Amino acid sequence: MNKTMTSLAISMILTTSALTATSASATDIEGLSANVGAVSQYIFRGIVQTDTASASAGVDYENSGFYIGTWAADVQEGLEVDVYGGYGGELEGGVGYSLGFTTYQYTGDFDTSYNEVNLGLSYGMFSLAYNVGEWEVEGAANQDYDFLSATVEHKGFYATYGTWGDDFDGDYLEAGYSTEVSGFDVGIALVANSKELSGTESDENLVFSIGTSF
Repeated sequence: MNKTMTSLAISMILTTSALTATSASATDIEGLSANVGAVSQYIFRGIVQTDTASASAGVDYENSGFYIGTWAADVQEGLEVDVYGGYGGELEGGVGYSLGFTTYQYTGDFDTSYNEVNLGLSYGMFSLAYNVGEWEVEGAANQDYDFLSATVEHKGFYATYGTWGDDFDGDYLEAGYSTEVSGFDVGIALVANSKELSGTESDENLVFSIGTSF
């Protein structure tokens, strides 16, 4: 996740989360699904992870609202490996909710690890996510962070605003569109981040993505 704010070393809805979304499983185990994908540039919560294309793959299992999974992506200097789990559901009024935990681990020298609690609410086309975590800094005191994002989505179009807090700082705006073409999810997104996240001046990146789940 590389939250060093002065570096460009690093959604999908399109950039990350879109390629980790689960679907009906094509395996023999009910609730089990897998996904593969690629993005022209890996950007996570407004922070550039790679300057070039990145491939990813993951496996998820869901049962009665409980879920667990893992997802890995190429970050040029090794792999980012995420492991997550939690519970999600929907109230009678149509309000969705989720509570989970994610750990971000890295091979190579790209970064150290992050551990965070994930909270989510949704209603119709609107969703909110709040994450509270700790960055394990090698040779120094660990840093705390929180991240709040709001998303609106309609018929494949979406927009997300996210902001960092505590020991981290910066915000970003992401807007894009995704659709299915011949069994593949394809998308395009524009990500504009503040100078705290880009490392110098405010920056904009156009990201293309493709992926599928089975």
